[in-house]
Amino acid sequence: MPLLEVDNLHVRLQTQRGPATAVRGISFSLERGEMLGLVGESGCGKSITVQSLTGLLPASARVTGSIRFDGIELVGRSERDMCKLRGNRIGMVFQEPMTALNPLHTVARQVGEPLRLHRGLSAAAARRESLALLERVGIPDAATRLDAYPHQFSGGQRQRIGIAMALACGPDLLIADEPTTALDVTIQQQVLELIRELVAERGMALILISHDLGVIAQSVSKMLVMYGGSVVESGPTATVFAERAHPYTQGLFAARPALDAARGGRLATIRGSVPELIDLPPGCPFAGRCGHTIDACHTTRPAPEALPHGHTVRCIRLHEIAVQSA
Repeated sequence: MPLLEVDNLHVRLQTQRGPATAVRGISFSLERGEMLGLVGESGCGKSITVQSLTGLLPASARVTGSIRFDGIELVGRSERDMCKLRGNRIGMVFQEPMTALNPLHTVARQVGEPLRLHRGLSAAAARRESLALLERVGIPDAATRLDAYPHQFSGGQRQRIGIAMALACGPDLLIADEPTTALDVTIQQQVLELIRELVAERGMALILISHDLGVIAQSVSKMLVMYGGSVVESGPTATVFAERAHPYTQGLFAARPALDAARGGRLATIRGSVPELIDLPPGCPFAGRCGHTIDACHTTRPAPEALPHGHTVRCIRLHEIAVQSA
């Protein structure tokens, strides 16, 4: 049985203009030790998807479908039950470490909190375990900095502290939501390498959200390409990178800067911008921005089409586009 099974997940949010569906019929599964990447522009539903897994959605959100974690149905679960899972069996690394950490509490207290809440450790035992965790994630002079506050650490060190908090109770699933967004390139690489090491070391499953296709290529074994709250393409990472069957995926890859590009050249772009959730067409969410759009794209929701090697794409013009691109 997979560790995580998501089936036909829908999330409806209340906006100033009325209710809007932020996640539209997403399905996927994740085995223990497996690593999954979610990619797409801002506003495509990546963070809402993982927030639904942890019960961190706004109170007004309406969730339908199924989320089964180790055989336990999470949709409709009480907040009390979700609190028993969050920070214990499901850990989360947030994208902005300064706002994820409480500026009023020491690092020792924050890293030790899940240990006291979920494992029942004493304050002294939690402090000892916190020191071991901080040393494991590479905080220099950890023993002398246990009583320091978040603002006394660099951005990269704060993110490492966030990772230590997420790993404190040895979760079965680690969710990393853009964990390197605020970091420079060198620190990004160090943090990603640390996450990969810890996932392999502890046998956890990983869900990694990133805008960076290079990060996805080197970090996960399979991926979901999201747009407009839908998964438009999915499959093994190597296959999706090689095939790029959906027009949106092709647009994302074309927009990457190339090292051998001519000086002064312009990057390819996807025309338009991500529409507001309430303005998404009832058919393909990418209709209008896609250069292959026909009238049916606006009204017909594409069914997932299975390609070889576990590769799945949602596009009613998939085969026509493939012929044109050949």
